[in-house]
Amino acid sequence: MTDVARLAAFTTDPTRGNPAGVVLSAEGLTDAEMQRIAADVGYSETAFVVASSDRRHTVRYFSPMAEVAFCGHATIATAVALATRDGVGDLVFETRAGEVPVHTAGADTLVASLVSVPTRTRPATTEELAKALAALGWQESDLDPAWPPHVAFAGVEHLILGVATRSRLADLSYDFDALKDLMLERGWTTVHLFWPERPDLVHARDPFPVGGVVEDPATGAAAAAFGGYLRTLGATGRVTVIQGEDMGRRSELTVDIDPTDPKVTVTGAATRIPS
Repeated sequence: MTDVARLAAFTTDPTRGNPAGVVLSAEGLTDAEMQRIAADVGYSETAFVVASSDRRHTVRYFSPMAEVAFCGHATIATAVALATRDGVGDLVFETRAGEVPVHTAGADTLVASLVSVPTRTRPATTEELAKALAALGWQESDLDPAWPPHVAFAGVEHLILGVATRSRLADLSYDFDALKDLMLERGWTTVHLFWPERPDLVHARDPFPVGGVVEDPATGAAAAAFGGYLRTLGATGRVTVIQGEDMGRRSELTVDIDPTDPKVTVTGAATRIPS
């Protein structure tokens, strides 16, 4: 029987954050077996680890419905699980999206920082925006014109939409099938909806119908893509993203943006979920 660790990422409270499954010894598992395990676990992603060398690991990520090239919260959970077993320090994850360096630190509270692949971003097309708003049941007036709609990449692509008010962000009820179809057509992993409380503190929600769940409570890949988006618009430094609050699983993601580097660092804690 395959041993699956369960951790909550981007939190120190196992009842909050984003739960991820982690299989630390996935040697010999077929794609079909990994997909079945991820479906049985039922979290938005489960990570499967094959050790390539002492601190270098091949990592694959499966949602309950399909494999995804990269998953941020499962990366944080996997790194903390490895640090618990092997001790803190530097790691390298070889993923379908590229090589991802990860650093773990801490004692009682373990924290992991992932460095994304180089980010890129482009303006969303008029057609993409119209279809997304229709699926969300929103109007253009629900968006903040200060934040242009973009499609951003940090291993996988996300539609980035700045929301005009916190109340609009809190009131999220969308057409699951319509948004899923659009995201599959465009190759988007989540739609990253955000409202800035202040320049260094942002609230976000991420619909994730392509993964078989209505909403992701913490999305490290989207946070990295969002950091690339902010960098394109001229913002740098550290931004805290609060996600999952409106679904009762508050998560805290720290995003560091370097004006000279297209890679973005995303940091968070993770903790074991009691069985």
